[in-house]
Amino acid sequence: MQIRILGYYGGYPADGIGTSGYLVTSGDFNLLMDAGSGVLLELEKHLDPLQLDGVLLTHYHHDHTADVGTLQYYWQLRPGDKKEPVLPIYGHTKDPLNFAALTFGNFTKGVGYAGESRLEVGPFTLTFLETEHPVPAFAVRIVERATGKIVVNTSDTRYFAGLAPFAQGADLLMADTNFRNSKPKPRWHLTGGEAGQVAADAGVKELLLTHLPQTEDLEALRQEAETAAGSIPVLLASDGPVLTI
Repeated sequence: MQIRILGYYGGYPADGIGTSGYLVTSGDFNLLMDAGSGVLLELEKHLDPLQLDGVLLTHYHHDHTADVGTLQYYWQLRPGDKKEPVLPIYGHTKDPLNFAALTFGNFTKGVGYAGESRLEVGPFTLTFLETEHPVPAFAVRIVERATGKIVVNTSDTRYFAGLAPFAQGADLLMADTNFRNSKPKPRWHLTGGEAGQVAADAGVKELLLTHLPQTEDLEALRQEAETAAGSIPVLLASDGPVLTI
């Protein structure tokens, strides 16, 4: 399994880098996880979007969905052979209006999930955990069935006790790490220290800090996570575009 990072900022793109978007591949199966601002343009550098097998959205904030509409137009207007005649877009059903918008003519179709869902998507098994955020958002646990490799994406969330059990034993934990430890409460994203603590409590093999801030010292953010994570390697999403799990 590989994760290609297409965008990693929270909130808004900056310095030529988009917001949240990741291409998850196994063999020839291509799953786009979140589609923030700038993600479609970055995806086109590496893969014809018509070769996507599906799109997974963790929630409907714009920095995770800004390019969904343009991807739907791409599916409608771009000539070429589509791997899937109708592109499935997996989204939660707790926001009926945003979920309904995932279906676009005969080009894309919304496929719903909830906290108790278990989806078989190509070579992956997906399970979900609702997080604590101002809108409904879901962490996702991706298991590559052939290898047993596990990737967990926290989605957007503040720290809460359910994160570590959900991420237990993951090969890679992708953590929404938008704040330094000094950020006062209330806060709706993890700090560096909280991300490291979740990783340590879950016994993951590697921690990736993503949904990063544009105006903070990212090395300092990494150091805060490393202090809490102990011996677990801590990566920044800015370190490199591709991770092999």
